[in-house]
Amino acid sequence: MLTLTDSAQTAVDRFVKSNETPVSGLRISVTSGGCSGLQYSMALEEAAKGDDVILECGKVQVFVDPLSAPYLNGVTVDFLDGMEGSGFKFVNPNAQNSCGCGSSFSA
Repeated sequence: MLTLTDSAQTAVDRFVKSNETPVSGLRISVTSGGCSGLQYSMALEEAAKGDDVILECGKVQVFVDPLSAPYLNGVTVDFLDGMEGSGFKFVNPNAQNSCGCGSSFSA
């Protein structure tokens, strides 16, 4: 369904370890918004919700709600760290259009 690159797994693991409250996983979801209609959202979570799809990506558990799951099928999440900044990058082969910043898309 969804893939986290080694770089993304390392970044998430670092954020989990530095968080003040206990974290059991990373929630990735798709919500309406952004310049192309849909946008990605990420948040550290204490626990999965009852209807979540739970994915094991290396050491990282990823929680995906049922409404977001179809939009995230085949998506690769990478973490880039360079001179121009750092952040997560979503590569979605199903997106028909995406904005220049890469955080918004249309399906």
